[in-house]
Amino acid sequence: MAEQESLRRFLLSLCGDPAEADDIAQDALMNAYVASASFRGAARFSTWLFRIAYNCFIDRVRKRKIQTSPLDHPAAQAVPGAEATDGRFRHEDLHRAIGQLPDKERAALLLFYMEDKSVKEIAAILEMPSGSVRAYLSRGRQHVKNFLEKWKTR
Repeated sequence: MAEQESLRRFLLSLCGDPAEADDIAQDALMNAYVASASFRGAARFSTWLFRIAYNCFIDRVRKRKIQTSPLDHPAAQAVPGAEATDGRFRHEDLHRAIGQLPDKERAALLLFYMEDKSVKEIAAILEMPSGSVRAYLSRGRQHVKNFLEKWKTR
């Protein structure tokens, strides 16, 4: 399936744990298979599949109800798959900043910048109006900028 690699990369960036990303992707693919009769073609297949995967991710987060610091979130440590140099990730601060964002801001930024999804597709995946997606993108960029500036002055 052409979307599988993109879907896994998105989930890996959201949760930061390869095993959990694989589990969520498997859940999403199973759910998509079971619900395949409900796919009407109103949106692209990848948009529909990413929506299912995002729902699976949110379900996991809700079930876990982890009350930890944003820095403890695996995605705040580094995004797996980034190129490593001397054991450190390129753009480590950027990945940590993205990992500290609230889930919806992080998802919107990852879908827009990493998966090249349009605002309209992101709106369908996250089930929100396009204006809200634009607001999450704007806030997310500002939060990342603020995190990076704060860390630079340390």
